[in-house]
Amino acid sequence: MPEWLVLTLAMLAACAVVVVITLVRHRRAAEDEDTTETPDVIEYMTMWIGVIYAIVLGLAIAGVWEARSAAQDHVQTEAIALHEITERVRVYPPEVRDRIRDDVNAYVGHVVTDEWKAMSEKGEVTERGTELFQRIRVDVTDYQPADDFEAQAYQPLVDQVTAADQARLNRADSTGATMPGVVWFGLIIGAVVTIGMVFALQIRRTPRELVLAGVFSALIAFMLFLIWDFDAPYSRGLSASTDPFLSLFPGVKG
Repeated sequence: MPEWLVLTLAMLAACAVVVVITLVRHRRAAEDEDTTETPDVIEYMTMWIGVIYAIVLGLAIAGVWEARSAAQDHVQTEAIALHEITERVRVYPPEVRDRIRDDVNAYVGHVVTDEWKAMSEKGEVTERGTELFQRIRVDVTDYQPADDFEAQAYQPLVDQVTAADQARLNRADSTGATMPGVVWFGLIIGAVVTIGMVFALQIRRTPRELVLAGVFSALIAFMLFLIWDFDAPYSRGLSASTDPFLSLFPGVKG
């Protein structure tokens, strides 16, 4: 099911639940119930519950957005390091240069196709990707420079391999969800309490109040969906992309 459809259904469901509960409560209310006044303490509690929950939502969104941005940075760092390897090996003999470039292209092609799919569906990198990267490492580190010019390029190449390896490890560590289950429990319970406090204010079924209650509940549903979407940096709608690889290696198709 498309994620935009999930979001739409979640927001509509939140609106419908609030409206239905309001209408049912109004029908079952006692005839002499006074809905014109609300105790000051309930208004005070509702205000602070809303403020606290807004702070929690803000922190949660900031956390998952930071994780998503870091995941994209890992991809960009790895792509740049691999591109630097293909550029710096031009000082090597043609057979060595071509072999390293071919292995880098093979690794990038695997990352943007098979490995990216595995990260999205299984939350892990592939063993094949590790093998292809190891081949790049062996190509670079096992070569013995033939002269001083090649020797000057050797250490920077090794450094770029190390940078790409570290970026790959960081990418592997950030494939899973970033929000702990206990945080999700708090966010959901907080949403229920926050929306539930609307009924403590003795909401009536006037069109204005029903619209405001529906929009309020839909907004909370949207914020929770946004957190859920950002929570998996490589597998959902607003996820990190393979664009850094594809822009630096245009011959590789994702």
